[in-house]
Amino acid sequence: MGEDVSRHYFTRQDRSRFRERVNRCLEALAQMLAQDEFDVAEPKIGIEVELNLVDSDAEPAMANSQVLEAVDDDTFQSELGQFNIEINMPPHPLRGQHLLKFESSLRGVLNSASGHARTSGHELAMIGILPTLREEHLTRKAISDDPRYGLLNEQMVNARGEGIELHITGMPLSNWSAPEQLDTSFETIAPEAACTSLQLHLQVPPDQFAAHWNAAQAISAVQVAVGANSPFLFGRALWHETRMPLFEQSTDIRPPELVNQGVRPRVWFGERWITSVFDLFEENSRYFTALLPVCSDENPLEVLAAGGTPRLAELQMHNGTIYRWNRPVYDTADGGHHLRLENRVLPACPSVVDTLADAAFYYGLVRGLVDSDRPLWSQMDFDMASENLTAAARGGFDARLHWPGVGSVGPSALVLHRLLPIAHAGLASFGVDSPVRERYLGIIEQRCAAERNGARWQRDAVRAREDAGASRKQALTEMLHDYLTLMGEGEPVHTWPT
Repeated sequence: MGEDVSRHYFTRQDRSRFRERVNRCLEALAQMLAQDEFDVAEPKIGIEVELNLVDSDAEPAMANSQVLEAVDDDTFQSELGQFNIEINMPPHPLRGQHLLKFESSLRGVLNSASGHARTSGHELAMIGILPTLREEHLTRKAISDDPRYGLLNEQMVNARGEGIELHITGMPLSNWSAPEQLDTSFETIAPEAACTSLQLHLQVPPDQFAAHWNAAQAISAVQVAVGANSPFLFGRALWHETRMPLFEQSTDIRPPELVNQGVRPRVWFGERWITSVFDLFEENSRYFTALLPVCSDENPLEVLAAGGTPRLAELQMHNGTIYRWNRPVYDTADGGHHLRLENRVLPACPSVVDTLADAAFYYGLVRGLVDSDRPLWSQMDFDMASENLTAAARGGFDARLHWPGVGSVGPSALVLHRLLPIAHAGLASFGVDSPVRERYLGIIEQRCAAERNGARWQRDAVRAREDAGASRKQALTEMLHDYLTLMGEGEPVHTWPT
């Protein structure tokens, strides 16, 4: 979706041509997979963090163009909402002490950007959903000026043919309070901009991609339960990771009739374990209509025949408008081509060190499960993995997950007694030094022991203020001010005072 899109109108011929081009790209991809000429160098990781912009009152600031101009760093780019920007960190190796270097680099870039943003009276906020965001903020004017976002909004709204509806029933904020309810609708996809996430990339050889994707799917619920950081939306206490149902519903271009027919949503967990990365790209072309049918001049089969590296532009464009929670990515770099697994289930984290801890836990656990003698996904029904993810998003540490050989279990017990050793072994397999493993997985261990993630801290902080007599709006604003201060201090969230 980073491609520039200048077209504002697509004909039926455009859509037919685009479908043909995607199928041609699939044919080229199949040939490349058969030839096995993908780059499989030392494993590298990449991290993208979506950020919110706030003003001095902790209100959303529709100022991404102004902030990006002040920051003047190609590492940052615009996002869907004018109150969002995104940082794309360059790839780093995993081995040795590179995770520590990654932490230092990310902290330095964010500190520099924060300093530039403050010159115009703005702050950067790493948080899953901005707690002070209100419905009136999310009008068409909230969508970034970049033409591709306006075009995407137009295509998705037209495809749905009616308003985008949000219906979420929350988790009670205390033992004596009732669940809070959100029922509203929008005429644009602007609510999608409220969902700010952490996206983790891992370059994977083609013959190992299925195992890595299956492992990532199986552990998605655990990631979300441990890393939840999105408990409030439009002033309501909803799920611990409200970002997930919000993202699913705000991008859903299916009217009720298509939902009833079983048409797949654009935000999709999937419906089966896979045996090849080709399965995912083929499903994308079979099940989803094109939103941005922009065609390139490349014939990938001719490029392959000439010994070149095709861009597979139409396949990449189409893939970028289908938001799998674990998404396959084909990309080209330095004359070669590779496959990446993009993990999208986590929210933006409370601090830089929490970000690296969540990343280390994910990379280590995936690798540990891939290396195991008996694959976890061979013991787990796929629907169980999907149901676990919903339960984890709804309840965070309070969820009950179903796990092979364990039965119904809380996330903290599952991590502490079963999954942390696997993550340690996985990071060791990547060549990560022992002190580095201890630093980041130690944070996960302590977070689970305290059962205190970003969502739990936010909910506790708001409840304490309301118990002291504050209104919900006042409690959310004061909580966010404290959050930003503690985020800047950089300590892991499980140590934050309420």
